[in-house]
Parts: sequence; C-alpha cells; structure tokens
Amino acid sequence: MWSRLRNRQMAGYKFRRQVPIGPYFADFACLSARLVIEVDGGEAHGGQSDLRKTAYLQARGYQVMRVPVQEIDETMEDVMRGIYLALAKD
Repeated sequence: MWSRLRNRQMAGYKFRRQVPIGPYFADFACLSARLVIEVDGGEAHGGQSDLRKTAYLQARGYQVMRVPVQEIDETMEDVMRGIYLALAKD
C-alpha cells in the first residue's frame, strides 16, 4: 500500500508511514487531511488496544480508517478508492 500512497500519488496528498501521534504510531497518516489508515491483520488487531488507539486519534480530530490486510491483498483498487473518498470529503 505504501507504494501507492508515497510521493503524493494519492490526489496530491502527502502521506507518511509509522507516524508517531501521542503514545501511538499510525501505520499511515496524511496530517493535512487528519486521516489515519491502520492496516489490521493477524491476532493482535481488533482488540481493546485498537479501540483505545482509535478513540485517542478521533478525540484529536483524526478520521481513522481500518483496513484488513486481506482487503489490501485481494482488492487494492477498492482500498485506494476508499482512501480517495475519505480525502475528498475533507
């Protein structure tokens, strides 16, 4: 996914990866649009810690998109379209 977000390829928005925000690290973030993308995969995701992280980010004005790694593997174009739409409503 990083190869599709880097270098302002997504509608000219600048994304960074592994961005520290408070006590957390966002997988991908567009700070100007206040959009965080979290890639969820494996057993470590989906629990209380993810809910706390999402609540923390939302309380600070970030929109949080959670994307299962399986969707990235199987339907990358749909994932990219969803990110674009999230940016477009900014």
